[in-house]
Amino acid sequence: MARVLVLDVDGTLVDSNYQHVIAWQRAFRNHGVDADAWKIHRYIGKGGDQMVESVAGAEAERRCGDGVRASESEIFKQLIGDVRPFRDATSFVFEVADRGFEVVLASSAKSDEVDHYLGLLRVGDAISGHTTSADVEATKPHPDLVEAAIEKAGSGDALMIGDSIWDVEAAQRIGVPSLAVLTGGFSKRELEAAGASEVRPQLADLLECLPA
Repeated sequence: MARVLVLDVDGTLVDSNYQHVIAWQRAFRNHGVDADAWKIHRYIGKGGDQMVESVAGAEAERRCGDGVRASESEIFKQLIGDVRPFRDATSFVFEVADRGFEVVLASSAKSDEVDHYLGLLRVGDAISGHTTSADVEATKPHPDLVEAAIEKAGSGDALMIGDSIWDVEAAQRIGVPSLAVLTGGFSKRELEAAGASEVRPQLADLLECLPA
């Protein structure tokens, strides 16, 4: 039975994926790259270190990758005030902690963004730790973030919950089972094909899939 619950943040606990899409689209435009929002969304869940090449190709990464990332960071700061937790996010974290899970929030966001989300969620008493971009060299779908989260919980059998195919793939690469929610905009079929054992509309719907 899993002892550690690794919880993704963006798109899973907080409703931020579409603010990220807007920020990336504006950042690309600032550097002369015309990127469609739908295509950017396909890669939300990957780390910023991989976004430019994934969306616009290797030449764009060489030419303006660092500039696009810097622009996205500044633009997202203007949008982060619109981000809200999903309505069942805080109660879900406390419920799974009460069931005996060591809960770790797994994010590759910058520390100031993660601090902002922690302030919104108010789950400090229920979690065993959290990650930021400083904890990993390679972001999802590489498994480093999942591994770092498990280490912060003191290791043990783990379960991952996320909203993107990249969350599921990162967990699968190290043999960690995963559940998924639809709140990030990826479909049930996509998440199941990536390896999620259960996919439900939102976090509260996953409670029946976890040990009581």
